[in-house]
Amino acid sequence: MVKPNGSLAYPQIAGALLEKGIEVQIFDACIGNDKDDLQTVFYASTQLDSGLLRTGVSDERILEEIKDSHIIGLTSIFSAQESMVLHCSRLIKAHFPEKVVVAGGVNARARKNIFLSNGVDIVCLSEAEKTIIDIVDVVAINSRDFSTIRSVASLKDGIIVSNKTRLDDIIWDLDEQPYPAWHLMPNERYWQIGRPHGGVFGPQDNIRYASIMTSLGCIFSCTYCHIAGESDGSDAGNIGKFRIKSDERVLKEIDNLIKIGVNTIYVEDDTLFGHKHRAINLLRKFNTIDAAFMCVNGMNIAHMMRHNRPDEEVIEVLAQAGVRELDLPFESASSRILKKYATNKWSVEKFDIPALIGKCRKYGMSINGAFMIGFPDESREEIEMTLDFARQMREAGLNTVNISIAVPLPGTPMYDEAMENGNLRPDFNIDKMHWLRANMVNTLVSPDELEEIQRKAWESLNDQSYISKKRAMLAVEPVYPGKNHSAIANGQL
Repeated sequence: MVKPNGSLAYPQIAGALLEKGIEVQIFDACIGNDKDDLQTVFYASTQLDSGLLRTGVSDERILEEIKDSHIIGLTSIFSAQESMVLHCSRLIKAHFPEKVVVAGGVNARARKNIFLSNGVDIVCLSEAEKTIIDIVDVVAINSRDFSTIRSVASLKDGIIVSNKTRLDDIIWDLDEQPYPAWHLMPNERYWQIGRPHGGVFGPQDNIRYASIMTSLGCIFSCTYCHIAGESDGSDAGNIGKFRIKSDERVLKEIDNLIKIGVNTIYVEDDTLFGHKHRAINLLRKFNTIDAAFMCVNGMNIAHMMRHNRPDEEVIEVLAQAGVRELDLPFESASSRILKKYATNKWSVEKFDIPALIGKCRKYGMSINGAFMIGFPDESREEIEMTLDFARQMREAGLNTVNISIAVPLPGTPMYDEAMENGNLRPDFNIDKMHWLRANMVNTLVSPDELEEIQRKAWESLNDQSYISKKRAMLAVEPVYPGKNHSAIANGQL
């Protein structure tokens, strides 16, 4: 399933550069710009040797777009992006060796050695609104020595110099962040394609969407999440700490989005209700805004409960703010798994989840249940416990169910543990790491069995209309060398 990236990193960094009077443009190679035909660029994917799909412009178009820039920034948040990001960095260096290539994102910093050996000059190790200005200042004096810049890794005389992030490198008061330069994004092309982060929409829906974050960080530290590794002493510094924007700042950002034509806003906070009363008060202010809001990320079940029952104040304020779709991250129905891997973030025994689902549906919200299976020491019985719970909650009113397989992504504690415990081969293929694939070995339930369980459960727990809509978003029908991965052949990627 091919979706444009639309990463928040692009407008955020662009906003920091514009604030300093530095010329900047954003080019999303997945969909191109007005010079590119979406039918031949976006809707005509080709299959790579790895089995992944390459969607986007040609190498020649990339070189044409960057030829007049001194610094090229590439983001690699997700592991599945790595091969094409490195392809871009090598491509740029081969044709323009004098240009400075910067990479950021959790995947880039977790694998900085690989990035620095594949054409990348600098890897940003943390949030980069300040860092990018320091990089520009060095380039402006015709220097290529980045070893004194904090919060980056770079090469000096062939040796990697890595400068960890310090406390004063981090913007703690988020109101001090530059305003994102959303106007530089290819928004009209995103809206024409109509494939946002969550939901299934048709051309008739006129979804003109964008994403915001009203806070950063998280109050939880789940082992499969990079935030758990973003603490004091890490390369990134303590950016995993929960931080908020003021209501006034958030409302100004929303106003900026509406001015460029946005009518649907995805709130992408990792923990929207990290400060519960703050979030309630903010959402009440959304009531006066002529836009729809989606919360498909960062909704934690514990924050929607009060004394083990649904917190109607929270649900009501979400509905009044125009929220039409919610993702409930159950992860597992095994208390042991939740405690070990997911910060024990909800109570299987105490929470009245059917009542929560019913209350959300009463207020007109579509509810998706997000589940995860395939933890290294998870038994078949624990997996069945989760799937049985998913079936019960489907009967209780869940609209859809998504089931992922635990992925030890680089930059997470789970990755470090998987490497230490032999759940990842030393020569593992980064392209194979995906939430619908069994990425680990030596798990209690075998990789092949996990993928079969996931496929059958997804098909049995969702309506045929939903399945058909998801399958209709497939770019090509992929065939994998050596094995036909049924989860992929059935249209879930």
